[in-house]
Amino acid sequence: MTPSDLPSPTYHRTDATFSSQGEDCAAWLYRPAAAESPRPCVVLAHGLGATREGRLDAFAGRFAAAGLNALVFDYRYFGDSSGQPRHLTSIKEQLKDWRAAVRFARALPDVDAHKIALWGTSFSGGHVLLTAADDPDIAAVISMNPFLDGHTTLRSTPPAQALALSRAGLRDVARAALNRPPYLVPAVGGAGTRAAMASDEALQGFLAMFPDQEPPSTDISARILLRLGMHRPVQRAARVGCPWLLQAGTTDNITPVDPVRRAVQRAPHARMSLYEGGHFAPYVGAAYEKVVTEQVDFLREHLH
Repeated sequence: MTPSDLPSPTYHRTDATFSSQGEDCAAWLYRPAAAESPRPCVVLAHGLGATREGRLDAFAGRFAAAGLNALVFDYRYFGDSSGQPRHLTSIKEQLKDWRAAVRFARALPDVDAHKIALWGTSFSGGHVLLTAADDPDIAAVISMNPFLDGHTTLRSTPPAQALALSRAGLRDVARAALNRPPYLVPAVGGAGTRAAMASDEALQGFLAMFPDQEPPSTDISARILLRLGMHRPVQRAARVGCPWLLQAGTTDNITPVDPVRRAVQRAPHARMSLYEGGHFAPYVGAAYEKVVTEQVDFLREHLH
């Protein structure tokens, strides 16, 4: 067993599965070892091309230790969830998976259906905005290093890289038209690679999430790269009416801080916190301790 599979004195984890449009989304359900029911529940999923194996247990475990349920899931086509073709990346379908996860969490017998919080990171940091904007019953939202405005991200992408990614996207669209398997590109890679996030800092940060094991593939279908520049969740920030914590890195050039500032200005109950470092800093080390402590305090404040 891996360390996250071992019993904890404060919580336990079980496998779960829920349905989303006929596909099975694999999940982990964290429950406090000793707490009154029903309890609030935090729903978590990862960013572009990533799965729950990428340190989401570190966050869910802290929430469960604080007395909260936590549901961590993989999108269809990724990780242990079903769906073909593998690695197909669709914003529309991932948002449907979020809604299905919330429905599943609300129906659990030891969950307070009126106290559901959403937790998103990077690409899913925008997904939780959009989910909460459409669901006024969400009690709280956390967006960590969130992707909120594709226009801003596109402007910070070197022209040569943007051109190469566009070509990859068109190649994937052509394969889809011929009913062929997706053309895949890595979500994360070193500088000069054809990855969506191509920098040595990004690659090192990703590898740091898996210090004792071979890191998983981050492959994604390249057609999503044609959509990223037009994907602007920040435009709906004003519709998030619940308490909302946004955490941004001081040197994050993948999801820059400016859209976070705009979201905070527009949403009635949003607040921003900065951590030192780039896009992958909050998953490990000192930045992780800072952001997860803030998250636990925020959830205790608004869910208890």
